[in-house]
Amino acid sequence: MESLPEPARVVQLPDGTYVYADQLPAIHQPTAPQVVHQHIHQAPPDRTVQRIALGSGVGAGTVAAGVYFGPLLVGALTAIAANLAILAFLAVALTWGVTTVVKTVGGANGKAVARTVRRARRRR
Repeated sequence: MESLPEPARVVQLPDGTYVYADQLPAIHQPTAPQVVHQHIHQAPPDRTVQRIALGSGVGAGTVAAGVYFGPLLVGALTAIAANLAILAFLAVALTWGVTTVVKTVGGANGKAVARTVRRARRRR
């Protein structure tokens, strides 16, 4: 007797007819506001690499270390790249400034030096 399904609930509509509760017309369905949790600011974590690693026999500690230190490594490399970009920009700006000053102040000698530097760059 315990394996029998639960009997379907029967409800009476306002017009007096009886229907099963799971077959109610759409207008008689109880409507509750739907709550949608949407996380737009981040993508769901991709666990493919961890699953492959665990399946190939790598221990859970190694996978956990990869999960923890992976983003830290990406952050550190990004910071290093940003520092190098700033240094490159400074080098270009300083070179341009020195070249401009030499051309302006140096007169004929400055123009000759600038011409020599320009020719040396072209030969490379």
